[in-house]
Amino acid sequence: MAGRISDDDIALVRERSPIADIVGEHIQLRNAGGGNLKGLCPFHDEKSPSFNVTPARGYWYCFGCGEGGDVITFVRRLEHLSFAEAVEQLANRAGIQLRYEQGGYVPGREQGERSRLIEAHRAAAEFYASRLTAPEAAAGRRFLSERGFERADAERFGVGYAPAEWEALTRHLMARGFTAAELVKGGLAKEGRRGPIDRFRGRLIWPIRDITGDVIGFGARKLNDAEDGPKYLNTPESPLYKKSEVLYGVDLAKREISRRSQAVIVEGYTDVMACHLSGVPTAVATCGTAFGAEHIKVLRRLLLDQSGSHGEVIFTFDGDAAGQKAALRAFADEQKFVTQTFVAVQPDGLDPCDLRTGRGEAAVRELIASREPLFAFAIRSVISRYDVTTNEGRLSALDAAAPIVAGIKDRALRQLYAVDLDRWLGFNNERFVMDRIAEISVSADRQQQRPQRPAGPRKVADLTDPGVRTEAEVLKLAVQRPALLGPGFDAIGAEAFTLPEHAALHRLITGAGGAAAAGPGGREWVDRLLAGAPDDLRGTVTRFAVEELRVGVEIEERYASAMLAALELISVSREIERLKSRMERTNPVEEQQEYNRLFGELVAMEQQRRVLRERAAGS
Repeated sequence: MAGRISDDDIALVRERSPIADIVGEHIQLRNAGGGNLKGLCPFHDEKSPSFNVTPARGYWYCFGCGEGGDVITFVRRLEHLSFAEAVEQLANRAGIQLRYEQGGYVPGREQGERSRLIEAHRAAAEFYASRLTAPEAAAGRRFLSERGFERADAERFGVGYAPAEWEALTRHLMARGFTAAELVKGGLAKEGRRGPIDRFRGRLIWPIRDITGDVIGFGARKLNDAEDGPKYLNTPESPLYKKSEVLYGVDLAKREISRRSQAVIVEGYTDVMACHLSGVPTAVATCGTAFGAEHIKVLRRLLLDQSGSHGEVIFTFDGDAAGQKAALRAFADEQKFVTQTFVAVQPDGLDPCDLRTGRGEAAVRELIASREPLFAFAIRSVISRYDVTTNEGRLSALDAAAPIVAGIKDRALRQLYAVDLDRWLGFNNERFVMDRIAEISVSADRQQQRPQRPAGPRKVADLTDPGVRTEAEVLKLAVQRPALLGPGFDAIGAEAFTLPEHAALHRLITGAGGAAAAGPGGREWVDRLLAGAPDDLRGTVTRFAVEELRVGVEIEERYASAMLAALELISVSREIERLKSRMERTNPVEEQQEYNRLFGELVAMEQQRRVLRERAAGS
């Protein structure tokens, strides 16, 4: 039974895990002003960035889906971990040895499952790499050499060799304290007749890493084609390895993908190696599965793929029929990207690895530079199936290509490709081609315009209402800059806030000592609020801790005073309307004393409103 991680160690993990660095390993962040960073949310699909990070306070919040928290929460949500597992992962990254209460620290025994499996995979990668130099691995070294890879290249990518033995890796890892159950669960071993046996034997091995650089699985190629089994064998699905989300080489390519706004999709491990060694460091590959929606999400976050962006996603495929089929599969997902998508195909069918071996590294760079738009490639691929020298063939090709053109969401681009299709088919009759496509595109437009039931993201407060916006600004100041509000904020009652979540946050702040006792605020103040917040209020606290203030630092004090006055002004105005309503229902003759009392209160309130108006105008 795992012990409880020391509170001091949890605090140390937070301190030594800069949130901008951790989040920045998964999504591209750009300066959003006011000390904030912004990127595409990894927890829901979006076309414009609404995911905000505030490094100074160590929190993140998405204004699109309402999720938020600190660095530990981010890792938990992204990796689907328990709290302890997320802390352990961050501790490993920061080089912190955790202490556990209820029995103390026992190395290798009281860690979470994911941490144990990560350690086992790291040890396995080291084992495989060390065996590549053994005499028995000669076939593996020859395989690499024939493809132009030197020893230094193998070391750079961690390539190794799995001995042709039943239990070589299993014995090695169990001697280091890992259990048979852990090895089987992680996909490193499988059950044999007399216990666990190695999953990979007599194969060349590539470690597959996640975006942070942790080894989570392996790809293995057999070296003797006469042997049974598939040419390539991958780690099975495990708590670490989800093939639909994994991109080989993403740990090496992520920074260049973000810097260049370019991602190159190749088909194999050696192709990734060839591209990186040839000066195309943005290359990645899928692992035992077709390129799909989850892979797109990973790349969109790295590319900061949004409206107005100028990024590129380039697919490389063999020039044969299988390669064309793969390109058409990619076309089905093309419009999930905002950036432009291209295809780079070598006419003679050489993949990047063979191209580098036969014609040099410059040829690989030229292949990528010769890319053509994926739409054009998909349309041309369909046309190539027909004999366009005959009327019948041209008409059949038109009908086959029309759905592709009709499926282009951008109407202007759809029209341009309709013109291209007419030219490629040789009709010389754009009107005829466009009318043929229109029959399909009208149906497509109706489908796109059909109202969709909103799902998933949680709505946040409507800040278009001036009163609600004022409430939000005051609460934002109380969370971020409480000293600017001081006792004036504490004196306002929760009834001054119209939204229930705003009133609840005011009660939380005053219950935590109030703005007057919060000092300069900062991370400690936010942590105190979160510690006392119920689950349904934690997101609101985080949102106000992250959202940018609508004013520059140089006039924050005056702005805070004006916002506080504006909030009081709204409250006083509501009270004035209430008094006027009561006076209208009071008979000044029969209820003279009550009427005069209400009139006196009204005069005082009107005077207070004038003062507040002057203070509020100071913003």
